[in-house]
Amino acid sequence: MSIAPESKIPAIEFIGVEKRFAARGKSAEVLAARDIHFAIAKGEVVSIIGPSGCGKSTLLNMGAGLSKPSAGWVKVNGEVVAGPNKHVAFMLQKDLLMPWRTIMENVTFGLELRGVQRSEREAIAQRLLLQCHLKGFGEHYPNQLSGGMRQRAALARTLAVDPLVLLMDEPFSALDAQTKMILQQDLAQTVQREGKTVVFITHDLAEAVALSDRILVMSERPGTMIEEIVVDIPDRDNPMQRRKHPKLADYVSRLMELLKLDAHTHMH
Repeated sequence: MSIAPESKIPAIEFIGVEKRFAARGKSAEVLAARDIHFAIAKGEVVSIIGPSGCGKSTLLNMGAGLSKPSAGWVKVNGEVVAGPNKHVAFMLQKDLLMPWRTIMENVTFGLELRGVQRSEREAIAQRLLLQCHLKGFGEHYPNQLSGGMRQRAALARTLAVDPLVLLMDEPFSALDAQTKMILQQDLAQTVQREGKTVVFITHDLAEAVALSDRILVMSERPGTMIEEIVVDIPDRDNPMQRRKHPKLADYVSRLMELLKLDAHTHMH
């Protein structure tokens, strides 16, 4: 069976991307990211790690069409991103659920904006609430749920609009270690089942290894890609299993080297 050319088109691609910002109170611009080239295939999970301020979140904003590159192009599904894009959904550290809407109403919000009929919206939301282990919580309000459950609801809302690409900016960093591991497991199984493409930003090196097919490492600002690491551990849909794999520590150790994290590192 021949593969249709459509499937060869990357889900998301950065081609010679550079981003400059006007510096507050200065005439010169600040170069935040430079010479960014990478492509992510459909169904692939890729983490981006790098020092604070190296431009990781800036890349996601450009991927979502929330800001434009100063040079180069971002393409989603082969098309240049010129503004907010219906193929892309964003999930952040803050769940950003609307406190006055029930969990069901939060999950269906994006579908409502797109004019999807109520019965269809609710059917999609029920399926996702079940999948994200929130069955029976649809009529609750965000303030009645724990932080982990709110992030599950945020994931359900993100998936409801059926995006091609999920952009995730440290979505689990505010959670305790145990809740974080459970949500990583949920995420990994859900994206595998739904065949989603994920670009995942994290400072947690073990999380990057446990969840990803590949890890892209950025330099200090102006951020550029300095290394690509292919994670050669089975069971991408089972991060708990991956965490027990003897190779995980080797990957974390290599990432620490690349980020220059050693006993002499000091925060700046």
